[in-house]
Amino acid sequence: MKTLIRGGRVIDPLQGIDANRDVLIENGFVTQIGEHLDAAGVRVVDASNAFVAPGFIDMHVHLREPGQTHKETIATGTAAAVAGGFTAVACMPNTEPALDSAAIVSEVVRRADAAGLARVYPVGAITRGRAGAELAPYHLLADAACVAFSDDGSTPRDARVLRNAARYAADLAHCFISHCEDADLKGDAVMNEGEASMRLGLDGSPGLAEDVIVARDLLIAQDTGKAWHIAHVSTANSLELIRWARGRGVRVTCEVTPHHLAFVDDRFDDYRADSKVNPPLRDARDRDALRAGVLDGTIDAFATDHAPHGLDEKAQLLSAAPVGFTGLEIAVGAYALALPELGLERYVTLLSVNPARILGVPGGSLAVGSAGDVTVFADRPWTVDARLFRSKGKNTPFDGLTLPRRALATVIDGAVVFEHGRVLPREEVPA
Repeated sequence: MKTLIRGGRVIDPLQGIDANRDVLIENGFVTQIGEHLDAAGVRVVDASNAFVAPGFIDMHVHLREPGQTHKETIATGTAAAVAGGFTAVACMPNTEPALDSAAIVSEVVRRADAAGLARVYPVGAITRGRAGAELAPYHLLADAACVAFSDDGSTPRDARVLRNAARYAADLAHCFISHCEDADLKGDAVMNEGEASMRLGLDGSPGLAEDVIVARDLLIAQDTGKAWHIAHVSTANSLELIRWARGRGVRVTCEVTPHHLAFVDDRFDDYRADSKVNPPLRDARDRDALRAGVLDGTIDAFATDHAPHGLDEKAQLLSAAPVGFTGLEIAVGAYALALPELGLERYVTLLSVNPARILGVPGGSLAVGSAGDVTVFADRPWTVDARLFRSKGKNTPFDGLTLPRRALATVIDGAVVFEHGRVLPREEVPA
């Protein structure tokens, strides 16, 4: 199979390319980048007046399968991914059961292959059942295709357990991914602790609940030499701690979500749960620090923390509703909304180059010989209508907003899996 992506502005930071070029993919790999390449006998993707980038990778999603298929399945989640311009996703282990055995991970891989859409990279649990006590079998999980380890959704309370885990996994390149939240400090909070929570009379979680775990985990990373990634950073203090650790040689990276860049904690005046998330939306000081962290290079990656739930679940009282919402189908535009001044090279680096590097997976470049994974996107305003999401989750605080950028086509292994608003499983793509 041959696919030609024609007439687009190619943005490839690793190759230093920012120019109108055609990209030819043959048998799953990039074979040529040039001008006016021969289109005879090939599948053509028209990228005129659009940008062409190495495939976007979301390194933090919740596909919910196994065990929570009323919220999402691997098939619906990967359909949402390609519709949002993502060629690959890393799925977190807080499923039921958790991704803590090679057999469960292998089943996730099998179901992802059967779905025939985005690549799926499992993230294995750090502890059995994510219970924070017994270590998971990291080497077996790595052999089964896990690309990183995390107890995402919670954090091991026992620092000794986490330190032992990092030492046991020291010979693996796979990073540890921390969900940084002190459960005791958070308590029963439903939002950020601050002026908004006081005005509304709602329990708030202080930024300190995140900061103390970031500090602890960075010190463990320094002690053990383990590569560490801080998920969904949300406070100014956490960013300062990350800068401090890097200055001392700690191998730490971090990510930020579109909602923490776009919103603050004033979105609960209607007491609805569409904006309820962990970590919570913070105040303007934290949001502005995150934006600055993207622009100055402190933040390494964009990640959605895509966390779908059923409409009935999110319609409960704010105190009872689950945390999280969908993110895959709005991210490309939401980041541009939050940071209109962000240059395209940095934008692609955060969505493609760095996620591939951090996870150690293919991607991040369209160099000849690279995997034929491509995202085509354009600065074309569109209005979010969550009812039309491919994801089972129909809740997002971006619903009804007009976003300035969107994905137009998604190509994986040279197969066009999303184009003209349609998701096309690979088996339906004409050869």
